Amino acid sequence: MITVAIIGILAAIAIPSYTEYITRGKIVDGIAPLSDMQVKMEQYFQDNRKYTDACGSSTVAPVPTATQNFTFACSGLSGTGYTVTATGVGSMASFVYTVDQTGARKTTGLPTGWTGTNSTCWVLKKSGAC
Repeated sequence: MITVAIIGILAAIAIPSYTEYITRGKIVDGIAPLSDMQVKMEQYFQDNRKYTDACGSSTVAPVPTATQNFTFACSGLSGTGYTVTATGVGSMASFVYTVDQTGARKTTGLPTGWTGTNSTCWVLKKSGAC
């Protein structure tokens, strides 16, 4: 009986920690393409002196291909600005990360229990740490 109680206590601690660990690993599917896209957008701007048509499929900065955990979109394309957004899908549905022409990384959506929504960084941990 004592063994069962000990296993129950350990499971109560280990399972939530493991679940959070898996979630943090999936965040990379969203932020890595955003980092790459930021570089490509700047390369496009250097070549064309505007961002207006940057996210086209035939440009140096096409919208990143959707992953199992995130989809991507370009918005606010103008001569001097853009925003690229990674929106979580499936188990990552509440996560939303953005990057813009100034290099500002923002977290605009997080699941319940996570802190740091509207942070001026990409939140990577449940505690709100970037």
